[in-house]
Amino acid sequence: MRNVFAFLSGGLFGAGLLISGMTNTEKVQGWLDVFGDWDPTLAFVLGGAILPMAIAWRFATGRARSVLGTNLPEKPNPRLGHNLVVGSVLFGMGWGLVGLCPGPAIASLSYGGVGGLVFLVSMLAGMLAAPPIRVQIDRMAAA
Repeated sequence: MRNVFAFLSGGLFGAGLLISGMTNTEKVQGWLDVFGDWDPTLAFVLGGAILPMAIAWRFATGRARSVLGTNLPEKPNPRLGHNLVVGSVLFGMGWGLVGLCPGPAIASLSYGGVGGLVFLVSMLAGMLAAPPIRVQIDRMAAA
């Protein structure tokens, strides 16, 4: 049953990315170009994501298990640490340069193109390189 819900929610997410234009790199870069030719339409996508998540968080508060019976993750640490700052800057730089983040990058593979594939391979390489780099950052911060 869990796989059925994963398939349905993943399909809904992918369809939403395609319909909203989040897989269109020009639209995303237009959203990020606040001081240039700004395209504010993705604010509706952001708002459309925040509302159901706020409801889901409210519904999940105080629960240990999900509706499907799996354990819910612990509440994240709200501390603003160096790992969060460095990771956010790197993520934002990649998003701003290319106009894709992980979800839309995977969804964009559905309509072909070498650029999306190169981005996805590079993103996966970065994900593999991140843990040893994080260890080094932690060591430097502790010194």
